[in-house]
This record gives sequence, structure tokens and C-alpha cells, in this order.
Amino acid sequence: MTSFETSPTLTAWRTVLALAVVFVMLTTTGWTAVQRQHGPGEPLTAAFNAWQRGRIGVVHLPSPTESPRRLATFFASLTAAQQSLLASRYPLVVGNLNGAPVTLRYHANRLALAQARSVEHHRLFDTRLSNDGRTQALRRMQSFDSMLGGGRQILAFDPSGKGRAAEVFGDLDRAQRVSVVVPGVDTNVVTFQKQNHGYTAPVGMAKSLYAAERMASPKVRTAVIAWADYTAPAGLGIDAAIGKLAEAGAVRLTALTGALPGRAKVSLFCHSYGSVVCGVAAHSLPSRVTDVAVAGSPGMRVASAAGLHTRARVWAMRDSDDWIQDVPYMDVIGLGHGADPVSRDFGSRVVSAAGAVGHPGYFQPGTESLANFADIGVGAFRSVRCATGHPGCRNAINGAEGN
Repeated sequence: MTSFETSPTLTAWRTVLALAVVFVMLTTTGWTAVQRQHGPGEPLTAAFNAWQRGRIGVVHLPSPTESPRRLATFFASLTAAQQSLLASRYPLVVGNLNGAPVTLRYHANRLALAQARSVEHHRLFDTRLSNDGRTQALRRMQSFDSMLGGGRQILAFDPSGKGRAAEVFGDLDRAQRVSVVVPGVDTNVVTFQKQNHGYTAPVGMAKSLYAAERMASPKVRTAVIAWADYTAPAGLGIDAAIGKLAEAGAVRLTALTGALPGRAKVSLFCHSYGSVVCGVAAHSLPSRVTDVAVAGSPGMRVASAAGLHTRARVWAMRDSDDWIQDVPYMDVIGLGHGADPVSRDFGSRVVSAAGAVGHPGYFQPGTESLANFADIGVGAFRSVRCATGHPGCRNAINGAEGN
């Protein structure tokens, strides 16, 4: 089993190696990775522009940047017919508005998905497209087809660029506890779900966690969100080594957690680069976020858990054969993401990841990693299994379990 601790000499060599790798990336790829993620047009921007010129009757529509509370008040003032009319006119806007009724967002996003599917279908027959372009259009169309099926609850959808999405499992309006799965690199609308190795994709992660939470505490009403509603790095290039995309993602994650309906307690489950997003967001998260759990983390852009400036409990796990442990935990002029969250000095609650296979395997059914996530998600803290050498991971946890 690989130790969570490393010698100073090994750390120094890893730092030198990392700087050399970064230098090669900068000289060969530059700082262009973000630009490469943009696709042929920005439908959401166009939709927001149309919304800002719109009215419902004689009333001007509120700015999409209004607070979720004010947007919720606006929608509550409308009749069901008026809400439906806005969803049909501006599906991309309504489907992505924090503060709009959850069921209305599901409806709007079905309309937006159907429109996006039609766009990709037409692109398939565009003679100007390369073979790669047609392959991409086909994959996007197939992804949209799947998201349209089976009464799925799509909470957010944006086809712009490589695309973003979020899906809910369970009843978000009635949930007592809400879990949010924040995935890492190479997350977009095409990789949102996978037929093979499904538990390595956001949808599979969330479905697996939802099932495990229901098994762990059947009486607790839970909901789980597969949250791929941020622009993630494409591959292990320079974007994955810096915090720019994490900073933008943190703003979106904070907005989501602050706009969830009801008073449910919220737990974040952050995998790989998703833990960087959660780390950046930690200080601004609402108080209802009671737990932040990271798996396979390259760092949270701080030197210790105290540096997150959050009252939420911070949990961490890493499988013994996860390659992420070989990435230097450093922060040199913005490169790297800081200290190792499973190191003893970091100060997180280190829990077992037994059974997980490598970097993507933490949500695999039957693993202690998934069982621990589920126990944290439903508040069954006495059932959490600490990692070897970290017997105090459950210490000083107050409050009744399951509340």
C-alpha cells in the first residue's frame, strides 16, 4: 500500500519534474486550451440576449443575474400558463435559471435538448464539416437523445462549446439531504454519461451514490445531482495544472448550492479536478453545505483544511493505486494545486477508499469509497470507515445522524 506521506527528497524531485513538464506544455501548447473548448457559436448567450428584450404581458422579464430569491419571487407571481409560455419561448434561459421552479427547469431543458438535437442532426449533413466534425455532431446528437429519454430530470443544460449539464436523481424539492457530485477533467455533454465504465462518468457516479445513500438510510429523503455544469479542463494539459477554470467553476457551484430549494443539508463529493473547484468555492459556500468530500484530489489550492475557510467538514480519500499520488502537490507561481488533502498535516478527515480501482473507481458499487460517500451524504457518520492510520476521522461530529 502506498503511504500518504512522502520524503522531502522525493517531494523535491517531483517538484523539479513537474516544473519541467509544465515548461514543455507551455512551449508546445501555450495558454490556448481554454480557447479550444469553444464550439461553433454560443446559444446560451444568444438566448439570454433575447430574454433581456422580452416581456410577459406588459411586464419586463427580470435580469438573469438577479438573485435566486428574486427570480423565485418573479416565477411565483406567474400563472402556470405564463411559466410554461416562458419555458417554451426561452428554454435555454429558464432551464438554467437558479431560482426558477425545479420542475419548470426540467421541462425547459427537455425543450432545449430537443432543439439542440435538431441542430446536430442538421450538422450531420453539412458538407462543409470534416469527418471529425460529423463524428462530433453524431456523438452530441446521441448524447442529447439519451438525455431526452426516460423522464430524466435535467437541471441545467448548455450546448455552447463542448457543453455543460446537470441531472437530478430523486426529489430535489422534498429532499432532506442533497449530494452534489463534482467531476474532473474531460467532462462535457458527450462524456456526461458512458455506456461502458459508466461509474466513471458524472451520471453513473450520481446514480451509484443515490442508490448507495438509499441503502444506507432508507428513511432519509435524498437527492443527488450529477453536476457537470462548469467548463472542465480538456485532458491533462496546462488548464488542469492551473486554477483558472476552477475559479469560474467555483462561482457556478456556489450559485447552485445557494439556490437549491428547501432547507436540505448539502454535501459535495468532488473527484479529481472537481476537488480543485470545491476548494476554490469552499469559503463562499452557504452554511447549508455541511460536508465537502474529495477523492483522488490533486489539491484544493490551499496548504491546509483551515485555509479553506469553511465551517463544512472536510473529508478526503485516495486509493492506494491512484496515479494522482505521483503528481507533485505544490503551488509554484500558480502552477499546481497546493498540499495533499490526505496528508496528515492537511487536517482533513481521511477515510477509507478500499476496493476502489485506480483514479476513476471511487463510485464503483461494493467499494468502501462509495459506502463512505453514502454515509457522509445521509449523515450516518458513525458508519464511516476511517483510513488506516487515521482512526480519528469521525471525531467531534455533532448532531443527530440522518438529519
